[in-house]
This record gives sequence, C-alpha cells and structure tokens, in this order.
Amino acid sequence: MGITAPPVPADNGMTAARVELGRRLFYDADLSVDGTMACSACHEQKRAFADGNRTRPGVHGDPGRRNVQGLANVGWLAPLTWADPRQTTLEMQLLVPLLGEHPVEMGMKGQEAEIAARLSRDPCYVRQFAKAFPKERGAIGMATVAKAIAAFERTLISFGSPYDRGALSDEARRGAALFAPACAGCHAGPHFTDGAFHRLEAPVAGERGLGEATGRVEDDGRFRTPGLRNVALTAPYFHDGLSGGLAEAIDRHRLGIVGTDRAAIISFLEALTDQDFVTDPRLSMPDRACGRRL
Repeated sequence: MGITAPPVPADNGMTAARVELGRRLFYDADLSVDGTMACSACHEQKRAFADGNRTRPGVHGDPGRRNVQGLANVGWLAPLTWADPRQTTLEMQLLVPLLGEHPVEMGMKGQEAEIAARLSRDPCYVRQFAKAFPKERGAIGMATVAKAIAAFERTLISFGSPYDRGALSDEARRGAALFAPACAGCHAGPHFTDGAFHRLEAPVAGERGLGEATGRVEDDGRFRTPGLRNVALTAPYFHDGLSGGLAEAIDRHRLGIVGTDRAAIISFLEALTDQDFVTDPRLSMPDRACGRRL
C-alpha cells in the first residue's frame, strides 16, 4: 500500500521507552481527578479503541457531548476531533479530555500539579520518565505526560484487515464497487476519510458542530468525516451516536442505498476489521513495569 510512518513532532521523537511509558499512562486511571477514568475507559481495544456508548459521561457524571471515535491510525489523522479544526496534534488533543470543562471528562483542570505528584510517588514511574525523557531530566508534568501518551497512540496502527490482505469475499468485493462512487468522495484514501467537515443534516439546536469553533453560521452542522478502519467494531455512529448499526448509518446518509446493495456495502465495511489490531498484546493494558507486575 506504500504507507509511510505517521508524522512525528520534532520535539517528541519516537523511542521504545517513550512508547512504553505512554502505554502505561494510557491505561492509568490516576490521570483523572478521582482515580476512576483512564484514557482506555473511553477507548477500549476490543472496540478498536472506541467506546460502544452513544456518549460517555465524565468523572462527575457530566453527559458526554459527542460519540467517542476509534483510534486506529490516529497518528495520521488531522484534525482529530468531530468539530474543532484546531486540534491537529495528539499532544494538543490529549489536553481536551484531561483538562476540558465543556464537558468535564477526566476533571483535571487546575489539578495539573496533582498529576505530577501522583506519578512522582511511584518509583517505577520516576525511572520510566527518566528513561523516556533524558533531555528533560525525567521531568514529570503535563508536557511529558502528553508526549508519552501521544507516542503510544502513534503505534495504534491498523492495516491488517481482509481488505488490506486482498482477501475480500465476493460479496465484499461487490460492496467495494458500490462504495467507491457512493461514499469514497468523503471516505477517501487509506484511512477512509478526507479529513474535511461536511453537513449531512440540518443543524440541531445546541449543537453547532464546526460553527462552534469558527463562529461562522455557514459552518453550523458540519462535522469531520470519520475514518472507517474497524468501523464494524465502533458502533454507534455519527457525532451524536444515534445510529446504532451500519445499516442505520448508511440510511442516515440518504443515498438511497437499500436492500442487497446496502448488505454488500456492509460486507465491505466489515472487511475493514483488523482482528490483530484489537487483540495485539502490545497495545493492551501492561501487566508489568520496571520488571515487576503492576
């Protein structure tokens, strides 16, 4: 397929130590104010690092605003969220669930020093930060936490589906032929997204979409095209999570695709599932650190 490695910021080079640290932090609920929510709470490996709920409440019970997207190949994707074109790096986007207030997710706004204090009490974390960030002298803080988790997220690479292996069934091949003219205008390229913001429906009161970030009325109701890698595992769909299955999501596009044609496209979309990605132990919760069981 000729895929190049995901872009990496100049100040956050990929190292094994940084990825290992980021993986542990990704699964650590101590990054939330009450110790109940890790990044992995909303990004489950078995669901291709999506959630399975329409929206996910935060630590204080605040209702989530938008459906959780999967993280397959997220290192290549920018912008990163449903409706904010300013979120262009993983390091930047991480601060939204950690520190955001609209809604509150992990609830650490104003508690940044507490994150450093918690992690610094663990001698293993101290050693891991020292190894991962030698130029920063092992500094433990929001900047290095964000860099480490972003480094791990750049290893969430998924190109092992039947589609990638050229192993489509006859039905899936027919679905691919139907998908190309009907859907690939927006769901384009190796990640099946053009990265652009589109309006498929009239704006809903209280949910401006892109218009919230730009302030432009003409952007109201526009949302970024989601990638479709492992899409069969990431239901429900759309920014509001109101489409519970693939058939419902296809129908919501109002393309007039029904019956056996819709079934064929679903077969193709299911062939974008990478089982190795959702079972790879290198991406799962670590059970050891610093030579000891966690």
